[in-house]
Amino acid sequence: IDIKINKDEIGRYGLSVDDVNTVVESALGGMKLTTTIEGRQRFSVNARYGQDFRNNLESIRRLPLQTMNFGSIPLSSVADVQLSEGPPMINSENAMLRGAVLFNVRDRDLGSTVEEAKKRIDSKMAKMPKGYYVEWSGQYENLIRGEQTLKMIMPIVLIVIFLSMYFAFNSYREAFFNLISIPFALIGGVFMISIWGVNLSVAVAVGFIALFGLAVETGIVMVIYLNDAMVQLVAKNGNSRETITNEELREYVIYGAAKRLRPKIMTVCVTLFGLVPILWSHGVGSDMMKPIVLPMVGGVFTSAIHILLVTPIIFLMQKEWELNKLGKIDVLDASH
Repeated sequence: IDIKINKDEIGRYGLSVDDVNTVVESALGGMKLTTTIEGRQRFSVNARYGQDFRNNLESIRRLPLQTMNFGSIPLSSVADVQLSEGPPMINSENAMLRGAVLFNVRDRDLGSTVEEAKKRIDSKMAKMPKGYYVEWSGQYENLIRGEQTLKMIMPIVLIVIFLSMYFAFNSYREAFFNLISIPFALIGGVFMISIWGVNLSVAVAVGFIALFGLAVETGIVMVIYLNDAMVQLVAKNGNSRETITNEELREYVIYGAAKRLRPKIMTVCVTLFGLVPILWSHGVGSDMMKPIVLPMVGGVFTSAIHILLVTPIIFLMQKEWELNKLGKIDVLDASH
């Protein structure tokens, strides 16, 4: 309800703006008269007109105003009373009025949805009125902050993994050799989230970071057994590396890859048995855990296939190259 006071009219009747506002406040909003105390509780006592005198615009227009020279006059004589549309609540932020427009995202990722909405608003509102601006808030802000954090964390994670493997094998070549399993793990993770219909989010990115560690862990187990087979091969030849043939090398690589299959499969199965039940959970937090677990489950499958089938072949090619070109095989000590 908008009550616009006509200053020329109130001047003619000898009234002020405060006189009119006081009547409107006491009639509609209620004027605080006193405070009543009941034990430890305090209640304000307000006075205002009854419902019958303020339930429609005509009743409000007939509210009486007392003047010195003209007696009682209706409110409509000095003010325009009308209905107008307005916000249900007035909010402010940074000392500026703020209006919020809410929308939800369905069957799409949040980032592309907001980017498309930005383009549509920019095309329809190329020039904002003076003092107006649009700010995108909510989960989109969290997404932007998460992406910036992940851009810093991802390289750090890869560097830490590489350094950990270097200190484990004392060889840059062995460390880089184990990093090859990460792209194969990414294939399974991407395939899994596409099947499940999950969009890329910060939670999915966290799942991929955890997948990197799982893939490298399984690869380390394979390389340790292959290096152990090489130690046995060197010991068989009386610690003479020059007498090792390509056929013996292939035999011991197969031995290291096939004869120790059980611990490698156990490493993968333990991970899957712990993660797969989360995919069908419906409890509190399951909506957050599923995007994290999905890339881990899919990536463990593909990385395990790569480690069990491809890693021994790459290891064999590497050792054959060392044997043929350098005339020796570079293996880790038995202590490793």
